[in-house]
Amino acid sequence: MKKTLVLVFVALLVFAGCAKRGTSSNRNSEEKADQVEKVKPATGTGNVQGKVLYNGKPVENIDVRLCETFSRFLSGCGGKIYTAKTDKDGDYVITNVPPKEYEGLTVQIFDTDAYVFATTGIAGIGAQKYNVEADKTLFVNPTNLFKADLKLVNPKAGSSVSDPNVEFTWDAYPDAAYYKLTLTPDNHMSESRYSNQRIDGTSFKATKPLEKGGYQWKVEAFNSVDKKLSQSDDRITFTVQ
Repeated sequence: MKKTLVLVFVALLVFAGCAKRGTSSNRNSEEKADQVEKVKPATGTGNVQGKVLYNGKPVENIDVRLCETFSRFLSGCGGKIYTAKTDKDGDYVITNVPPKEYEGLTVQIFDTDAYVFATTGIAGIGAQKYNVEADKTLFVNPTNLFKADLKLVNPKAGSSVSDPNVEFTWDAYPDAAYYKLTLTPDNHMSESRYSNQRIDGTSFKATKPLEKGGYQWKVEAFNSVDKKLSQSDDRITFTVQ
């Protein structure tokens, strides 16, 4: 799997607002990290502390990286990088960080080479900076991971469909309360599209015939508290003849 960085948006997705020692600075999630220092910062340096969850449960042995620089579309996490791994409680502490402003925080997606970009700006636009101060711990809101193993059933990848009244189906995902379907036509002028269409079951029939041409489709699974559990491969394409 190619190394990728995924921007996480509010309600996905995966979130990280920041707060310093009990303040509510730049909070992007209703969740709050446990603001009890696990490790005291070394004199003249700062720590960054947070938690990683999946489906509301802590995730152990996950790599977390604090990035001096961050480019979403080019180099990703760059400059001086400081790392830590989550413990059995899903907690991590990045220690001995020189005081300054950092551009990104990334969280490994389980045992893959992919990382979630856990820092977002207002409404998910732009990067929120992490200001690490000497002799202080910067607390970060919990990051909610998701997987990429939801299986699409119909239409199959690379298939040609003769019936424009396409019915989309996928496998049920454990603990999923609902799903969201996104259909994107190759022809960007086409009106045959759906964006985050909420679906309570595991199938959806297009409400009107799809125009001829190529399409890409994706399904995401969410639990009962609106946390994303999984998504399908975002490169699944088919053609309507």
